[in-house]
Amino acid sequence: MGGNFLKKVEDRPTPKEVYNWKVYFVAAVASSGAATIGYDSAFIGGTLALTSFRNEMGLDHMGTSRVNLLSANIVSCYQAGAFFGSFLAYPAGHFLGRRIGLMIFSLLFVIGAGVMLATDAGTGFGYLYGGRTVAGLGIGAISNLIPIYLAEISPPAIRGRLVGMWEIGWQIGGLYGISTTMAESHTQWLIPFAIQLIPGGLLTVGAFFLPETPRWLITNGKRSQGIKSLCFLRNLPADHPYLLVEVQMIDQALEELKSSIGTKFSAPFKEVWQNKKIAYRFFLGGALFFWQNGSGINAINYYSPTVFRNIGVTGTNTSLLTTGVFGAIKTVVTFIWILFMIDQMGRRNLLMYGALCGSICLWVVGGYIAVAEPTEHPTNGLSSGGIAAMVFFYLYTVSYTPSWSGTPWVVNSEMFDQNVRTLAQAFAASNNWLWNFLVARFTPQMFAEMKYGVWFFFASLQLLSIPFVYFLLPETKSIPLECMDMLFDKSLKPRHAHKEVINRLQNTGEQIQVDIVEGNGTKHDALHVENDALHVERMA
Repeated sequence: MGGNFLKKVEDRPTPKEVYNWKVYFVAAVASSGAATIGYDSAFIGGTLALTSFRNEMGLDHMGTSRVNLLSANIVSCYQAGAFFGSFLAYPAGHFLGRRIGLMIFSLLFVIGAGVMLATDAGTGFGYLYGGRTVAGLGIGAISNLIPIYLAEISPPAIRGRLVGMWEIGWQIGGLYGISTTMAESHTQWLIPFAIQLIPGGLLTVGAFFLPETPRWLITNGKRSQGIKSLCFLRNLPADHPYLLVEVQMIDQALEELKSSIGTKFSAPFKEVWQNKKIAYRFFLGGALFFWQNGSGINAINYYSPTVFRNIGVTGTNTSLLTTGVFGAIKTVVTFIWILFMIDQMGRRNLLMYGALCGSICLWVVGGYIAVAEPTEHPTNGLSSGGIAAMVFFYLYTVSYTPSWSGTPWVVNSEMFDQNVRTLAQAFAASNNWLWNFLVARFTPQMFAEMKYGVWFFFASLQLLSIPFVYFLLPETKSIPLECMDMLFDKSLKPRHAHKEVINRLQNTGEQIQVDIVEGNGTKHDALHVENDALHVERMA
């Protein structure tokens, strides 16, 4: 049973060399950029709650509504910058490539993070606002390029796992805990701002050593370099039947692009405007991030001390400790998700079951707050009802993390054609940051006005996401990137499409590889193999 659960679903017979350490290592280096996002969501709310920050920056002398507004502005200017940065990544990814784009925008993030360090009582909030906005520009672009990069280097059977490493990086960044034992000072709250330079610097340096994706290279006329990159990532020679089939798929997809929309910068915009099938996929991709933010997770991420006080957790130290447990649970569950769930259970099942379980948990938490009113009747410790509410809160975390946390990023990175993929990911990432911005901007006011109603609001949105996924989103696991059009064919119902396409591909892929091995390929195919192998040998 365990063997079947861990078995990879392959689109065609795949040699074991394809699942090599190099492709995992490259994915891990690229995913280090996600730690910058996870870290921000973990540290910013706790840092703003520190007494040392509030005293130095004058928050303790402001009214509650003013503090809520100021906190919301500090948090949300990062998301505002990321919204625009996600669009900047499109021209960079199109003209310069995924790798160069990562180098540029990770450096931009580092610059923004450095600007934040100039903040103090004398300079006010200007450097903090400016630095977070610039860093957000870099993060928005990174959130576009990294999932695309991971999808384009991945073998189909483990694409979910490799793109999911983006989520691993995100959650590892979220493990940071604010030090409340350190003496209250300017240094105490400045150190958390400085630490974000570490993951940003790792990606900036690491990007120099990453290979460009084979698909981008071949699409942009650098065929020999593309073949060499693919040989490195698959750990196979250029004339291996498996590698030949993959190159043929890329070539075929490229020829179809050239004969239809073309490969120019403006081509994807025209395609979205003219092709309803592509526009529909854009809608699906953007909607997934609406439902993701509708789960309430970012309200918790950015304002965890406020959220835990709402449940009845008192004291800065206690709420920050609770936040640390929240981050640790997300990280552990994310490893389980990437190793055993995303490529086995599939995207659809994870999204639907996660939404159902998460919704139930939020209804329970909201119900407790409505009845017990812990903020109106504070105690020195949690009551038995409060402990039960915290248990369901952590169960919500266990439900959300392997479903709506990373899965929308995986789906968006894989369901688009090569020439539309960067624009599509820009659209998806901008949706993420738009809804993220709205949640970050208005969460303090929502908790102040709606109280327990906030929990019911997010629980209801999670329930509504289930029929959306069931009726509209096809399963994408193990489908080659070049075959996504087959999956979204109008003649196939989304809930049945995956099985039919996989059956077709397995039959076709086996026959192609048999033909190659037996020498039944076309003369055109044979020439491609010979030329590709010769080019790679000369470049090596």
